[in-house]
Amino acid sequence: MATAYAHTADDFASGTRAALIGGTTTILDFATQDKGMTLSEALDSWHKLANGCSSCNYGFHMAITDWNEETRREMTLMKENGITSFKVYMAYDALKCSDREIFEIMSEAEKIGGLVSAHCENGDLVNALVQKQKDSGCLTPAAHPLSRPDFVESEAVGRFLTIAEAAGAPAYVVHLSSRRGLEVCLAARARGQKLFIETCPQYMVLDDSCYRLAGFESAKYVFAPPARKQRDIRAITEAVADGTVETIGSDHCSFNMNGGAAGGKEAGLNDFSLIPNGIPGVETRPALMQTIACEQKIGPGHLNRILSENAARIFGMYPRKGCIAEGSDADLVIWDQDHRGVISAAAQTQKVDYNPYEGKKIKGRAETVILNGEIAVSGGKIVLGNSGKYVFRHESGR
Repeated sequence: MATAYAHTADDFASGTRAALIGGTTTILDFATQDKGMTLSEALDSWHKLANGCSSCNYGFHMAITDWNEETRREMTLMKENGITSFKVYMAYDALKCSDREIFEIMSEAEKIGGLVSAHCENGDLVNALVQKQKDSGCLTPAAHPLSRPDFVESEAVGRFLTIAEAAGAPAYVVHLSSRRGLEVCLAARARGQKLFIETCPQYMVLDDSCYRLAGFESAKYVFAPPARKQRDIRAITEAVADGTVETIGSDHCSFNMNGGAAGGKEAGLNDFSLIPNGIPGVETRPALMQTIACEQKIGPGHLNRILSENAARIFGMYPRKGCIAEGSDADLVIWDQDHRGVISAAAQTQKVDYNPYEGKKIKGRAETVILNGEIAVSGGKIVLGNSGKYVFRHESGR
């Protein structure tokens, strides 16, 4: 995966090894259609990236960036290939779709039993606020959260859900970060609207003080939406604990601080708007959530639902995935709840030169991981790699 100026540090080989050793047996990556590309071309490209080098099972969401009649026709073809979830962006000029395009995409997805998720930020407003920071001479990473405040998210969440209502389609809000955004979701649910909410560990662990670090260190925390305030952390964490938020993603998008020829965070050393957005997280997601579960008194059943079962149900993998039953895939994680550790970039499998949770104490780890009936991780170490299989999925959001 890449931006216009930097490539991610992880590829399928390193990223899926990191997922597996952390206790994730299936990932859903974003296969992204570039402008001028067909969905089939994007899918072929992602299959080539993943085939034969994935250490956990994998599937794809299809990110639509170029909406036209050919793309519309190909959505049915995607379903025939086991892809029933689609993503749209409401920010990033090279990726975003207009409101009308999102409406038409959601309408088409509803016809084929698909589910559309959205990166919910008001892209035009982000662009204006970025320019405002730059015009005032604010060029460091400290300007990043100021250019993407909570109302930029909540406005886009509301607009996305309004579009979904117009299309008569379910909606999936990815990486929800703010109390204001959550309130918009709750209001839609109170009206009877069908929507699913995802958040990520960073929105329960990191706050906006990370943007006040000395020098360029805060660039490590440039991701979107950004880390929020303590009130947002409390609201999101409570919503996870009470089941309002159904799933925990990682939004894994790792860029090295010093990327060399491939580019990295240092691209924005003199201009925060050029820092690639994203942080690593696929390896630490389960352990961070186990740690949060201990703090919030979340039981193992609920933790399993938000880490595994709910996603399997929502994205058309259940009961093949997400449960232990006759006929289900033998993807199992034996979790050592007594393990105590400290997150460290030096000890990680992710192929990136830092970890945003450096020094954080964690509770628990994946002691043994069984993938497709075979032991793939034992004693916290990979003993079987590159054995992941493509997961064909059925209707999503149903």
